[in-house]
Amino acid sequence: MTSELSEKEVPKVESATSSSIKRIARFMGFRVIMLIVTIVIGVYATILIANMGGYVDTIMRNNIRETTIMEVAQLTANKAIAPEARQKMVQDMIDLEEKRLGLDTPFVIRSFNYLWNGLRLELGRAQYMVSDSGSRTVRLILLERLPATLLLMGSSQLILFFVSVFLALMLSRSYGSFWDKLVIALSPTSAAPPWFYGIFFILIFAAILKVLPFGGMVDSPPPDTTIGYALNVLKHLILPASSLIVAALFFSIYNWRTFFLIYSSEDYVEMAKAKGLNARDIERRYILRPTLPTIITNFALLLIGLWTGATITETVFLWPGLGRTIFRAIGYYDTAVIVGSTIIYAYLLAFTVFLLDFVYALVDPRVKVGGGNN
Repeated sequence: MTSELSEKEVPKVESATSSSIKRIARFMGFRVIMLIVTIVIGVYATILIANMGGYVDTIMRNNIRETTIMEVAQLTANKAIAPEARQKMVQDMIDLEEKRLGLDTPFVIRSFNYLWNGLRLELGRAQYMVSDSGSRTVRLILLERLPATLLLMGSSQLILFFVSVFLALMLSRSYGSFWDKLVIALSPTSAAPPWFYGIFFILIFAAILKVLPFGGMVDSPPPDTTIGYALNVLKHLILPASSLIVAALFFSIYNWRTFFLIYSSEDYVEMAKAKGLNARDIERRYILRPTLPTIITNFALLLIGLWTGATITETVFLWPGLGRTIFRAIGYYDTAVIVGSTIIYAYLLAFTVFLLDFVYALVDPRVKVGGGNN
């Protein structure tokens, strides 16, 4: 009898497994298609915005004409040249420069070329910006500035995240205490942007107290030893990192504290308390575990956000990171650098969103990849 039941159950198990595989495959295929569509739309929108719908071409043509006229005037200042010859020289130089920059091709065609190259991670060459080595390759320009941004954003955002979650968890245990009320009172201070605090930090610690540098990443000339160089970089890191942390600290603590309080007031938490379970066990099993998907999501998005840098803060502190590079690229209308940074961020975001669905299924048994009841 047992063998007969086992033989009947085997097809059911195989059918359930096959159904789960098909469900996951359909889900993965659908997610990949939707993410690709989102990336294409986002990147093309960036191209249109960076070029102001093609108006940047007009600005560039006017700049080329003005620059060329001035160059020809200097070259022919002491030469007797007919106005027609001078005009032809100007037009030839303009045509040559426009061809070099690709302005001889309609913007609509170039926009799709930008899109196709960007999706293949062929970031091309910058029009105006150069790397420290003198290269106009967008990939080198971005990679050259990436370590500085990872150092600044990584240190500040990781400290901010873990300190906020830790302190918020402590405050959720002592609702209504003095420290809880203090954090609530100070949370509006996060309305000011990081660069605002950065300016005050520069005024106090650099200009008045003269204990920290005004900006930059290292002294000039830099220290000769490796340890000295590292300590000097850390010294320059203190003010920009502190401004990023202080600007968001109290609101982040308040946000997480409220989040933990909501979960700590659930019925199953009250039941666990009534059963006499240890407070630490209740916090770990009934509060932290259900909130893991949200915590993981915020942490993953934080890691992706490291790529974009802190545009204005890096500019204020003359920090040679990606944020300052993108800021300069916008000022120069350097589309290649803007699109290159955006496409990498888009791929990182899409890849993270895709993986989060599987992470949710691992940390929360209530979540099934692809949905369904099987």
